[in-house]
Amino acid sequence: MFFRWLKRYLPRGLYSRAALILILPVVTLQLVVSVVFMQRHFEGVTRQMSQTVAREVQMLVGELPPDLAGAAITAHLRPLSDPLEITVFPPGTTPPAPMGLRRWYDITGLYVQSSLWESLPELAGISLPDDYDALLFVDTPQGQIVLQLDRARLSASNAHQLFVHMVFFGGLMTLIAFIYLRNQLRPITRLARAAEAFGKGRTLPYRPTGATEVRAAGNAFLDMRARIERQIEQRTQMLSGVSHDMRTPLTRLRLGLSMLDEDDAQDLLHDVDDMQRMLDEFLAFSRGAAEGDPEPTDPLQLVRGVVEDAKRSNQDVTLIEATGEGTVQLNPTAMRRALSNLVENGVRYGGRVEVSVTLTDKSLRIRVEDNGRGIPPEEREHALKAFTRLDSARNQNRGGGVGLGLAIANDIARAHGGVLRLGSSETLGGLKADIVIAR
Repeated sequence: MFFRWLKRYLPRGLYSRAALILILPVVTLQLVVSVVFMQRHFEGVTRQMSQTVAREVQMLVGELPPDLAGAAITAHLRPLSDPLEITVFPPGTTPPAPMGLRRWYDITGLYVQSSLWESLPELAGISLPDDYDALLFVDTPQGQIVLQLDRARLSASNAHQLFVHMVFFGGLMTLIAFIYLRNQLRPITRLARAAEAFGKGRTLPYRPTGATEVRAAGNAFLDMRARIERQIEQRTQMLSGVSHDMRTPLTRLRLGLSMLDEDDAQDLLHDVDDMQRMLDEFLAFSRGAAEGDPEPTDPLQLVRGVVEDAKRSNQDVTLIEATGEGTVQLNPTAMRRALSNLVENGVRYGGRVEVSVTLTDKSLRIRVEDNGRGIPPEEREHALKAFTRLDSARNQNRGGGVGLGLAIANDIARAHGGVLRLGSSETLGGLKADIVIAR
């Protein structure tokens, strides 16, 4: 459950994940080293140095006689304070800095203060104004005296340099590692672009590069692409050949039937027309989205053209909505064929068709709805398969097809990296077909 929740917040891109893999260990290592070093070096060494200074201060305070005048404290302690490099300010003098002063980023100052408070009962206050001086406010029988000494005697100097060096060199090494890793990830992204383009019907030039595993994946992709292209080419050649070979005897048959009595030949001519229509659908299915290359296309203009063509054929087709503007990488010939198939199916099995197109920054949606019987939900997936005819389309005398209309539209949508979704029309009550393509 925790990992499922965490997964939502992790980056999805390859470069982002690689950066996280690089940065997270470096930052974690720096934090661990910082904590350990501060505990072992800064805290431990600082406490030892502070305790040494505390013993020296106690020795100085112990040399003060109870009846000694306050003004004579400095002269009385000079034989001891000068060798210890401690300046003594007698009671009543103004110290160089106020009590309790410490910079917010002075980490070792915290250890100095805590150690001195524990070791000096006479201590009244501490001031750490900079990196050079430290002031100790000590209570004596004569009053409060101030002892000034070098800060270097209490803690290691320039403690912040550790963090500066760690951040600088950690960032530098992370940058170098990211540049190297970027060169290793580039062949993967090139392979992904080539695979995505092939899924949308385009063939990008690709040469396997990079590590051995990436080269193996690239060679496998090239072999797969070559096999798929050969299969598509063989299917196209086979169906085109069959369709071409059958057109000639159909033409002769039509010519012979035209010479017979009109009443006797009418049914036979109807069968010939059905056979001709089936051959045309076979040929359209064999072509799929192979005609032409994707190009920037205005989908709204393309849909309007298909609707106008349907109206000129006296079909009840209406464009009810067209929103958005811009172009999409489409194969206009294939997309027009897919949309025409959906419109013809709607007219054939319903009679009235409404078309809408919605173009956004992320996707293109073309919707075709009719007022026919529709397709039950349990049969919709089966209806997208080639040569599938449902109950409402099986009677060839009613003008049914060979079960390739939805299959052609589905193949063309997939060739553009999209999908064909079937549903129920809320407005007309029949079938709703959506072609959705990501931009």
